[in-house]
Amino acid sequence: MNKKVAFYTLGCKLNYSESSAMGRLFTQAGYQIVEFTDIPDVYVINTCSVTENADKKCKKIVKEALKISPDAYVTIVGCYAQLKPQEIAEIPGVDMVLGAAEKFQLVDYITDLTKQPKTLVYNQPVSEANQFVASYSIGDRTRTFLKVQDGCDYSCSFCTIPLARGGSRSDTIEHAIAQAKQIAASGVKEIVLTGVNLGDFGIRNGERQDKFVDLVKALDRVEGIDRIRISSIEPNLLTDEIIEFVASSQRFVPHFHIPLQSGSNKILGLMRRRYRRELYADRVAKIKQLMPDCCIGVDVIVGFPGETREDFLDTYNFLNELNISYLHVFTYSERENTLAAEMEGTVPGSTRADRSKMLHILSDKKRRAFYATQIGEDSEVLFEGDNKDGYMHGFTRNYVKVKAKYDPVLVNELKTVKLTAVGSDGDVEITESEEILVH
Repeated sequence: MNKKVAFYTLGCKLNYSESSAMGRLFTQAGYQIVEFTDIPDVYVINTCSVTENADKKCKKIVKEALKISPDAYVTIVGCYAQLKPQEIAEIPGVDMVLGAAEKFQLVDYITDLTKQPKTLVYNQPVSEANQFVASYSIGDRTRTFLKVQDGCDYSCSFCTIPLARGGSRSDTIEHAIAQAKQIAASGVKEIVLTGVNLGDFGIRNGERQDKFVDLVKALDRVEGIDRIRISSIEPNLLTDEIIEFVASSQRFVPHFHIPLQSGSNKILGLMRRRYRRELYADRVAKIKQLMPDCCIGVDVIVGFPGETREDFLDTYNFLNELNISYLHVFTYSERENTLAAEMEGTVPGSTRADRSKMLHILSDKKRRAFYATQIGEDSEVLFEGDNKDGYMHGFTRNYVKVKAKYDPVLVNELKTVKLTAVGSDGDVEITESEEILVH
């Protein structure tokens, strides 16, 4: 009987694409991929370390895994594994820790499932993680996350990602196209492009060899994919040329996720971000000029060291006036070996929580206002396979979330429907007349 392996993935879309790629390596080696609760022989926990909470989650998942399968071989990979391998090695029940340069050889490292008295740690300096390893997620949803870039050469004062993933490096355009064609052949209808610093695509062997816009133009010509979505792109790398091309494309959808982090130029300077709020506002205006129905998501951090009440209100008012669609709100947490951790002006935890709550409320308001602008429109929805309390969900091209009574015929299907009303819970329901109630 084949050995069984289960994955648990924390963090970003990039991690999900990489877990899928690692899963295919296990399949090729004769393993059977199973659910977390199916008493696997091997657990692979792919970690994140963007926030302190992610570190705590890793410990909890190991504990839960060993309740389900006490004899399972537990391997930890991902950003937390690169940053704090010895800390992970001390978690009871962990058998192996693999760093950024080793994680894609994990099948080779797991040659024997015999538990050793001491946790095995294979963790080279992050500078050794200098090769791009392609990956994409498949088989678990109607969308596929296609990784085309990894690592980051930026030095934002709050971020550990360069320490966990190394420098910026990318796939070739030719190989990314080949991967997209494989995905298209599998029947997936939407590709989400992912990377650590996606707009910096094109660096190989330490030198820039391509531009992100050239990848976008090449992917737009791939037959068999209905939608391509750009997951997240820095405002200083989101050029007019990219915006104009997406506006004219039949495959690239009108949805951008653009990190802001702060609406205060003072705080942006302390964060060592490579733009100011004026450039951000210009990018939003350019998008809305060419694509009035475009959905724009924003990352924002509250409670950064030195953030006064006035600085926070700068951010709040800037976002309130900006024509954006939703927020991803992050509460600042101190990370070792970052400049921000040594800065003065620590914001009390209760203040951070209050500011986070204010921005979450603003996000709800923005999302409902954006949805309201779509009422009466005929929209193409790609339905997913979830079934929660008899309902399924899907998304329009511009990321309006739609809710319908579960129908297996709709799974992974594109259906044009009419958006009729914004409902109370933020989603969209489809009626018998095939109209949609936007909740």
